[in-house]
Amino acid sequence: MNPSKTRVKQNPAPTHELPYQPDVVEAKWQARWAERHTNEPDLDRASRPFYNLMMFPYPSAEGLHVGNMFAFTGADTYGRFKRLQGYDVFEPIGYDAFGIHSENYAIAVGKNPGKLIPENIANFRRQLKSIGGMFDWRHELSTTDPAYYKWTQWLFLQLLKAGKAYRKAAAVNWCPKDQTVLANEQVIDGRCERCGTVVEQRTLEQWFFRITDYADRLLANLDDPSKMDWSQSTTLAQRNWLGRSEGAEIVFRADRESLRGRAAAEAISQRAHGIRVFTTRPDTVFGATFMVLAPEHPLVDAFTAPDRKAEVDSYRKMVAAKDLVSRKVGEREKTGVFTGGRALNPATGEPIPVWIADYVLMEYGTGAIMSVPGHDERDFEFARRYGLPIVRVVAERDSATPASPPDPSRSDGAPPARHPDPSRAVSPERGEGEGAEAPLTEAYVDNENGTLVNSGQFDGLRVPEAKRAITAWLAERGAGKAVINYRLHDWCISRQRYWGPPIPIIYCEEHGAVPVPEKDLPVLLPLIDDFRPDDTGISPLARHEEWYFAPCPVCGKRGRRETDVSDTFLDSSWYYLRYPSTEFDDRAFDAARTRKWLPVTSYIGGNEHAVLHLLYSRFITMVLHELGHLDFEEPFRKFRAHGLIVKDGSKMSKSRGNVVIPDEYIAKWGADTFRMYLMFLGPFLEGGDFRDEGISGPRRFLEKVWALVGEAARTAPEDEARHNVLVKYHQTVKRVTGGLEELHYNTAIAALMEFVNTLRTETCTHRDMVEGLVLMLAPFAPHFAEESWERLGHEGSIFDARWPEWDEALVVEDQVEVVIQVSGKTRGRVSVPRDAEQGAVLAAAQEDAAVRRFTEGKEVRKVVYVPNRLLNLVVG
Repeated sequence: MNPSKTRVKQNPAPTHELPYQPDVVEAKWQARWAERHTNEPDLDRASRPFYNLMMFPYPSAEGLHVGNMFAFTGADTYGRFKRLQGYDVFEPIGYDAFGIHSENYAIAVGKNPGKLIPENIANFRRQLKSIGGMFDWRHELSTTDPAYYKWTQWLFLQLLKAGKAYRKAAAVNWCPKDQTVLANEQVIDGRCERCGTVVEQRTLEQWFFRITDYADRLLANLDDPSKMDWSQSTTLAQRNWLGRSEGAEIVFRADRESLRGRAAAEAISQRAHGIRVFTTRPDTVFGATFMVLAPEHPLVDAFTAPDRKAEVDSYRKMVAAKDLVSRKVGEREKTGVFTGGRALNPATGEPIPVWIADYVLMEYGTGAIMSVPGHDERDFEFARRYGLPIVRVVAERDSATPASPPDPSRSDGAPPARHPDPSRAVSPERGEGEGAEAPLTEAYVDNENGTLVNSGQFDGLRVPEAKRAITAWLAERGAGKAVINYRLHDWCISRQRYWGPPIPIIYCEEHGAVPVPEKDLPVLLPLIDDFRPDDTGISPLARHEEWYFAPCPVCGKRGRRETDVSDTFLDSSWYYLRYPSTEFDDRAFDAARTRKWLPVTSYIGGNEHAVLHLLYSRFITMVLHELGHLDFEEPFRKFRAHGLIVKDGSKMSKSRGNVVIPDEYIAKWGADTFRMYLMFLGPFLEGGDFRDEGISGPRRFLEKVWALVGEAARTAPEDEARHNVLVKYHQTVKRVTGGLEELHYNTAIAALMEFVNTLRTETCTHRDMVEGLVLMLAPFAPHFAEESWERLGHEGSIFDARWPEWDEALVVEDQVEVVIQVSGKTRGRVSVPRDAEQGAVLAAAQEDAAVRRFTEGKEVRKVVYVPNRLLNLVVG
């Protein structure tokens, strides 16, 4: 039996055994891989392309940490496994090198990041080579290379031409220390996640991409297995981020009698005749007793009464200083101010007060909410604090009153019941109307299965039915419509920093925002000394007139360059498209190469990027597909999120002094031992606990295999392996193959260790068994496997061989051990053929001397047989 189909000429075995020296072995094979271009597939002629992608790292000054190595080793292990299965594996690597981390470090050390980053990349490259990754170094890239960001800028222009990019003023989180805009995810408890500074809110002109136009497709494709085979946790995170909800858009028209002056009334009239709100609970509209606008809402001034203006303006100024995230935090005390204006509840016709409050944000929904304190905890707290009416309109089914018929005196079908005057500061200790006789001490929010009350003609309807009925009723009256809403917002790509690709726009007094012609790309980022940002909210690039002023591409008059740089997520949203085409200067990605290699076959990365990076990459791919640049709309066929590594049970951090630096472990133990230990720590998709004492185990294991290889190389070929070893071998091949395919690396390594123990126990050095062992070990310990393959007499790389196969007939052992009991007590064991009949097992048991001692001279009254496990003889 030969596990490899590519056995080649055998070399004479050495006459003496050399000890395993990982430093010598690894240096030898890293040099040989580079010399022989071992890891460089023919990208144009590959017959079985397999694109094995791992998330490219940010090149920090500290170098790669063990978490990076864990991720890269796991992805590389999978790629090497696929190569042994006969695929042409393309495994590129690069560096996500723009961004605020690099810039802040450069500021701290007083050196331009353009000079620091190449040094960091050189260190990362050294580390990546030391771990033995199967990287195709011909296609290495950095997002800071003008040859790369030229095409990032080209990408921006494609979206701009297609109407997918636009500029608007927007409220943003501003870190006074970092002097930049922060995404909501970068604000923790009102502070910058990087430096801990209290975050402010500012309004700046920003560039946005219309990702919300693709929300439906981004969500629908998550359920399409033909396009996406992703970790369930990742698809759930994306689904939650997209935040699809079905509901209604309802219009609350202005109560003109409450407005002070014709100007206010006209202003509201010009804006859809009132306040638009989105709600997922149109069934509760009868319980809306007040409205709340975001302080930034354009209708605030129109609704504000003259005698309320000073207080409203003061409150708006206070809110403007807050960051967006802390305004959304649900646990803090709610604050707000009454504008003096009122709107009409479209269900009851009653005027209800209009307030402003910091917990309503302009960037979410319509920037306005209808407040239903009887059925929303936040609204309930607000109403309690400010003495606003609370009306319960949904009751538990058992306590609901029968539906009331419509009032025949009302031709419009409106309900006869009227709410108490909501302009009064009514004590909310007691509800109003039917179903609310007891004092209300909390909002009734668990009401999806409740029944409507205090809702006129809709009383008695169950909530799901009421949602549909009330929405249709409002639509007939021109006061609402059914809509689908998403939590997702358009992607802000502007950053007021230095270290990033300049956005390719020139502002002209006559022609406005003019795109830089594609022939003039890239817009180079100048190497400047004073790159530190300031508090103006304008990029440091604006301080350099020689770069800042540029001729308008349309009229040639002096214009101004856009000084914002683009978000680093834009850099990483398309890097997988560039990898196969890095040698092409005249196109972002070659059409033929892209058709052959994309979408990515397998992508492995961290859960910290489960939402934004992956979502933005999917969006960019969809746009490029829509514009005819790509034949597919989903970039990654398969995505798996790896787990997290901790040290001695604790999360690694500099402050704890427990950060694992890979270099010292590789120097002491060797890269292959380090790789195996990382993959053996625990389930790859869950992570594990790195403990120094554990790494010696994989090293001892490799030394055992080294000795077996030496014995096999010196031993004359055997005719056939012993049966029990052969069975164990085929079981191992099946287990390791399945483990690698499912990324269960720890169980695959455990199976290899068991097999080595079997070989040693049976003193078996059968060449086919040992060769199969080395092949299965190759994805985990590539240098070791290459050297072992050569020691066994093979020429060329082990990765040009083929993965061993198993015989299913041999996986199932043909002999099993059956326990023999006499009257319920174990008296012996017999070996019989699998699935043997009861009579055959009984005969074997009666021949066993230990069993006969308890059955001789006694009658066997009953026989209980559990096939392949147990035979119980009941004697008397």
